[in-house]
Amino acid sequence: MPLHLYNTLTRRKELFEPLRPPYVGMYVCGPTVYGDPHLGHARAAVVFDVLYRYLTYLGYKVRYVRNITDVGHLEGDADEGEDKILKKARLEKLEPIEVAQYYTARYHQAMDALHVKRPSIEPTATAHIPQQIAMIERILQNGFAYVVNGSVYLDLEAYRKAYPYGVLSGRQVEELLAGSRELEGQQEKRHPYDFALWKRAEPTHLMQWDSPWGRGFPGWHIECSAMSIHYLGVPFDIHGGGMDLVFPHHEAEITQAHACFGTEAQHQARFWVHNNLVTIGGQKMSKSLGNFITIEEVFTGRHALLSRGYPPMALRLLILQAHYRSPLDFSDEALQAAHKAYLRLLQIGELLGRIQPGGISEWDVASWEASVFAALDDDLNTAQALAQLFSLHDEAVRLYKREVTLRGEDLERLRRTWKVVVEDILGLLPLKAVEKSRWDAVMSLIITLRRKARAEKNYALADFIRDELAKAGIRLLDFPHETLWELEA
Repeated sequence: MPLHLYNTLTRRKELFEPLRPPYVGMYVCGPTVYGDPHLGHARAAVVFDVLYRYLTYLGYKVRYVRNITDVGHLEGDADEGEDKILKKARLEKLEPIEVAQYYTARYHQAMDALHVKRPSIEPTATAHIPQQIAMIERILQNGFAYVVNGSVYLDLEAYRKAYPYGVLSGRQVEELLAGSRELEGQQEKRHPYDFALWKRAEPTHLMQWDSPWGRGFPGWHIECSAMSIHYLGVPFDIHGGGMDLVFPHHEAEITQAHACFGTEAQHQARFWVHNNLVTIGGQKMSKSLGNFITIEEVFTGRHALLSRGYPPMALRLLILQAHYRSPLDFSDEALQAAHKAYLRLLQIGELLGRIQPGGISEWDVASWEASVFAALDDDLNTAQALAQLFSLHDEAVRLYKREVTLRGEDLERLRRTWKVVVEDILGLLPLKAVEKSRWDAVMSLIITLRRKARAEKNYALADFIRDELAKAGIRLLDFPHETLWELEA
């Protein structure tokens, strides 16, 4: 059947048809770059990577936009408090841009290891301040916002007179009012549930820009609205992200889109697609609970909850073994099982390569192939697709033993479909290409020697090491506290 996706907006599965075929516009909320990427980042990235890959396989020309939030995301996702990046910069005595660039590089390093494709466009919030200001100005002109002391707030009461609120999350203003509490800065809002589009900056604030309302910085929600619409128009096809973003972030995006563009916004995107969260032993992942695990800790095993390090494809397969809308409970045991499953998958692929063709086909390749794609078409059910892949093991053994046979063309079809699904759509790399992480011990030694040379002011040796690595296709990324490495494309 054709691809169907669950739409959070309508709360049902719907046939996916792009607004302007064969082009598809997809925006996914990326990381706020103030810390190392963790399991939640991994799940969202892998889920939408597979959707990106599958849409491409289906013949669509996909413009995939995933942003980097490098300003404006305040603690608690609120309108008051400290910017997460500024807090990190203060603690580490760095410039905010150093923090953002360092953790952006860390995010890319982790995503590359997980074989997550880079998006078509990866905009940063700080590079799109003019687009955000222009959108805020239009919302003000339309009468859905107000200015107080250099800050701009969306007027939710004015908005509700023109458009329904809570269409994505189901939240009502009465619920927000009952759950609200007086916070510093709330008194300048007309209503406690109004939210900031632009915030006035104190003179000591390290990240601020000129605006028609004075020096300040954008609100978290306006960034994604402005960047997605700038690159994809309004409305566009798919807006994705984690389930924790449904409220307030994505609800606010829809509100801003309608306040800016009116009914033509059509909820900003036609499909709103959300992956569920990662839990640890049934509990929400949290630093305060001691169960917070970064992607690097999975690879190295340097965490109290892990018995060893695991290759990236074990983590990728673990993510794909659960339907994206189901919770994913992470554990050492689950990773061990995923690693074994990954190796078993590779063994099946190797077995398929050794089968000899026969004169007749005694097994229905087409039916098996249809079952795999039916699973993917059914709301990207990678768990069911994997089950169909693993079900091939016994049949592959029978084919290898020539208990049943396949004609040459059917055998080639089977091998081709296997490779397309496993490698191109699910993004699982063959074993020989997996272990970039195995290089870490060697690269760690080389990097240590180079840093020692620099500390001893032997810059000629340090530069020689860097340049020779570059010739071998290995790029070094120097940061104040650490040197990272990556393989050149």
